[in-house]
Amino acid sequence: MPIVIICIGVALLLLLITVFRLNAFISLIIVSILVGIMEGMAPLEALESVKNGLGATLGDLALVLGFGTMLGKLMADSGGAQRIADTLIAKFGENRVQLATVITAFVVGIALFYETGFIVLIPLVFTVAISAGLPVLYIGMPVVAALITVHGFVPPHPGPTAIAVIFHANIGKMLLVGILTAIPAVLVGGVLYTKMFKKENLHCNIPKELFNPKKLTDKEMPGFGVSVFTSLIPVILMFIHAFVEIFFPKSPLLHYVGFIGDPAIALLIAVLLGIFTFGLHKGKTMDSVMKTVTESITSIAMILLIIGGGGAFKQILIDSKVDQYIAHLMEGTNLSPLLLTWLIAAILRVSLGSATVAGLTAAGIAAPLVNVSGVSPELMALAAGAGSITFSHVNDAGFWIYKEYFNLSIGQTIKTWSVMVTIISLVGLGCVLLLNIFM
Repeated sequence: MPIVIICIGVALLLLLITVFRLNAFISLIIVSILVGIMEGMAPLEALESVKNGLGATLGDLALVLGFGTMLGKLMADSGGAQRIADTLIAKFGENRVQLATVITAFVVGIALFYETGFIVLIPLVFTVAISAGLPVLYIGMPVVAALITVHGFVPPHPGPTAIAVIFHANIGKMLLVGILTAIPAVLVGGVLYTKMFKKENLHCNIPKELFNPKKLTDKEMPGFGVSVFTSLIPVILMFIHAFVEIFFPKSPLLHYVGFIGDPAIALLIAVLLGIFTFGLHKGKTMDSVMKTVTESITSIAMILLIIGGGGAFKQILIDSKVDQYIAHLMEGTNLSPLLLTWLIAAILRVSLGSATVAGLTAAGIAAPLVNVSGVSPELMALAAGAGSITFSHVNDAGFWIYKEYFNLSIGQTIKTWSVMVTIISLVGLGCVLLLNIFM
């Protein structure tokens, strides 16, 4: 049976990644070919399907990932992220410093990958906590919550964008519902959950070898307005496209805003602007700025391959007609396709550790349900994204980054990080089910 073969494939994927510690991309390619053969495809046919799936997925996402990474690197190296953080904290004051850091992480996180945003903001977390006399985790947990939520829910981050492509979801609409969902998820999972702890339980010893931030002078950093505007240009352009598409679907402007609102073009415009605002305008040479741009790409090579591998697995399921079998199986079922999609992603997340692999694999399995159920593809993509960031433990790199930077025991990390991301995931699911009433 196709479902049994899928289960065997997923079990093999878990075995290769968790037991044999094989690279996720290599594991995805091996499992994709084997699942295709077990589903009745000839070996060469399965290989061709893998190539098509990998190429189609990367064809949609390579520009988004590449330009997004360039913008994030320009922003971090120039001090733009530091400027945004320092200004917000100064405006909010020490009494509301937690809220200020959450907004900072939310804004900065839109332009940066989770890991990059974490590394950029963690020195700020340490500095703010010490200067305000607050426990490090009281500041750190909400910041991390904002970063991981944006990473899982909001395009143009690679996970949500890749999942949106699989579900044929509108990126602009998903951006809107993603932000609407991310705000309550961060407030509940990051801010309210942190307040449930006694402050003495949120103390940790800052590792001295990790706390050596490079503080730029006021003169070296770009201005606050310029930093915010440059980092949010992609979001602004995609919002404009979504707004015109929703409220003025017959407008002659739709063709033009559709072009500049495309995630790749929006990010390209932001990168070109960032080359000037974060580089040339601050006295850097073009060679120096281009070096930063080149260095940024090396950090996403494996991310690109893993996403392509997820696309290959999805294509195998489609070409071997598994999608049709699942669609037929789900006909007449009372189980919400949104809940089912979240559940598949959550199980894979707990088993595999990788949010990207969990979200993409769940999307590949659940994609046929969109046509059967008529559920919004944007909400299906968001359900997969929410499920993909649930309970994180020792098989997730994010778990260890959090643990080591905050110098926590495994037990402390589970109580704070693991439970926090699970709350965020559940709030995300709740918002998706609520939005489904109106969409």
